[in-house]
Amino acid sequence: MARVKSAMTTRARHKKVLKQAKGYYGAKHYRFRNANQAVLKSLSYAYVGRKDKKSNFRKLWISRINAAARMNGLTYSKLISGLKKANVTINRKMLSEIAISDPKAFTEITKIAKNA
Repeated sequence: MARVKSAMTTRARHKKVLKQAKGYYGAKHYRFRNANQAVLKSLSYAYVGRKDKKSNFRKLWISRINAAARMNGLTYSKLISGLKKANVTINRKMLSEIAISDPKAFTEITKIAKNA
């Protein structure tokens, strides 16, 4: 039985990693061992970043809603609790969009929250 050589597989794997490391600084973009470490680390950072993005956007929406609510004489927490009591189901992303694009409609929403 013939001996199996793994040169082609290894070369393909190395090329794949080096292609991902394109644009990295120093030896990280042409030496496989350095490139492999950098690519693995950057992929893990990218994974974590995709999770963090959701949290960051929620913080942004909440701060926008809070600013708009304070202009109408309410705090963020009182606005949200008032909307829950009034059975108004609207998510924070849409509330922040309304606060930016249509302040009159947001004022109506705050009135609903105040009355509840």
